[in-house]
Amino acid sequence: MMMQMLRAGGLELVTDAVRTADGSNPKGYFELEAVKDLDKGVPAPWLADARGRAVKIVSSLIAYLPGTSQYQVLFMIRDLDEVIASQNRMLAERGSPQDEAQNERIRDLYRAHVEDTLRLLRVRRCFSTLVIDYGETLAEPEKTARRVYDFLGTRLDVARMAVAADPALYRNRGNTGGR
Repeated sequence: MMMQMLRAGGLELVTDAVRTADGSNPKGYFELEAVKDLDKGVPAPWLADARGRAVKIVSSLIAYLPGTSQYQVLFMIRDLDEVIASQNRMLAERGSPQDEAQNERIRDLYRAHVEDTLRLLRVRRCFSTLVIDYGETLAEPEKTARRVYDFLGTRLDVARMAVAADPALYRNRGNTGGR
């Protein structure tokens, strides 16, 4: 959703369209395949080309970004029960359903991972971070769009960003406070 908002606001995205839209993400994934190699220890020439543009990087790979550049990170958080429901639904659609008994363990692992990642983002000087709540963004998209605009310090169309936050895609809602 955030990549859609950034694109709608006028920020150029770094993507390769290798992973196409599907039932789980009908508007697309906005990913760059080369990002998946960050943990391999090989140079990432695409990083220099990404300056001033948005790149989607999953949280487990943030630690592998070289400290030789400065990064503005929009860190999306979401209710962990919603994350698990979304992952379980995706797995079931692909024919390999998740064992429901594992949900508590997965929730604990996700929670620890989020905490570790946020700690890393606080201590490494190469990162400035804005934490954005997924549910709040859908409830108040203009407020989030304004926060992103202020954080990035670049020209963005806040109104267009807000419209791009599509509540119709909020299918795995949770209200159990699983953060």
